Amino acid sequence: MRFQEAYEGYQAKRLSQEEAAMLLGVCPRSFRRYMNRYEEEGLEGLLDRRLDRVSPHRAGVDEVMTLESLYRDRYMGWNVKHFYRWYCRDHGGGRRYSWVKNRLQGAGLVNKGRAVGAHRKRRLAAALPGMMLHQDGSTHEWVPGRMWDLIVTMDDATNEHYSMFFVDEEGTQSSFMGVGEVIESRGLFSSPYTDRGSHYWHTPQAGGKVDKANLTQFGEAMKALGIQMIAAYSPEARGRSERAFGTHQGRLPKELAAKGITDRDQANAYIKKHYLPAFNQEFSHPAREHGSAFMPWVGVDLNDLLCERYERTVGNDNCVKFEGLILQIPQDVHRYHYVKTRVTVLRHMDNTLSVFHGPRRLARYDLLGQIIDSKENREAA
Repeated sequence: MRFQEAYEGYQAKRLSQEEAAMLLGVCPRSFRRYMNRYEEEGLEGLLDRRLDRVSPHRAGVDEVMTLESLYRDRYMGWNVKHFYRWYCRDHGGGRRYSWVKNRLQGAGLVNKGRAVGAHRKRRLAAALPGMMLHQDGSTHEWVPGRMWDLIVTMDDATNEHYSMFFVDEEGTQSSFMGVGEVIESRGLFSSPYTDRGSHYWHTPQAGGKVDKANLTQFGEAMKALGIQMIAAYSPEARGRSERAFGTHQGRLPKELAAKGITDRDQANAYIKKHYLPAFNQEFSHPAREHGSAFMPWVGVDLNDLLCERYERTVGNDNCVKFEGLILQIPQDVHRYHYVKTRVTVLRHMDNTLSVFHGPRRLARYDLLGQIIDSKENREAA
């Protein structure tokens, strides 16, 4: 039916030979052969004559049984290549190697070999600084009796560590801190390369692919900054950062012990002032290309972007309930009240809170939910 449609279109000059052939998914030469057969024999001439014809090269049943008996009786356990050489030399075999192998495997006399995997190549480092940053955490006994998480943000192109500090536990806030330090010192980068930790990605099925449509708080912040996240699916994929952590675990505890440091704040101060500059001097290297992918950061306060965001509804008393705290919205000159208004609560990297109505900050609060006196609040009052 499709050929008739193409043929009639060609005869009526609605289609060229090339267009009619394209409609059938064949080349123009094949279309011309189809036309000749159709004009000579009709639709019957288009049938594939090979469908009901036995190949003249097909081996007979006797030949197949002889091959199987030969292998079973005299060469059982030989690998196919070894047997094939003797089959041709001593038994006058004239079949191809692939035919012999398929017959022996089909009879269950030889096991199928394991498929050869794809040839793997080492991934080249990024061409420019700022194109790809690794961020990861390492839990280790950095000082005797204390298990801290070391959070590192490093450049894939140069191995330079831009941010490095201890926290009690890796999470959203520590990830924001690392990214914030990089942006403040270097500028906006192109993409972070992270594991599939729950603060980076939602993973519907354990060990499966990440859900790029359902973003975490960290993912939403990266999206707002125009930064494209990349998920790593194995430790080997993060080989550069994993090797760096091996170096840190071997060196940093010894240096902290030599200095008698056991306090986390003192350890972070030592890293920033001494350990990190020395590490970068020894292990960082130039990028493959000249230039930089970092872009200067100009815009709103980073603290209002690198933060957790939660939607809330203001109560009848102009208060917002948030994780056991009562956040009182102060009176301002823009509205009489905010009752039943949808607002956004921001938890900043220093764990202070802010309440926003659209782009306007209504108030800022400390850890206990008390309003922090600021110019913004005084102007609003």
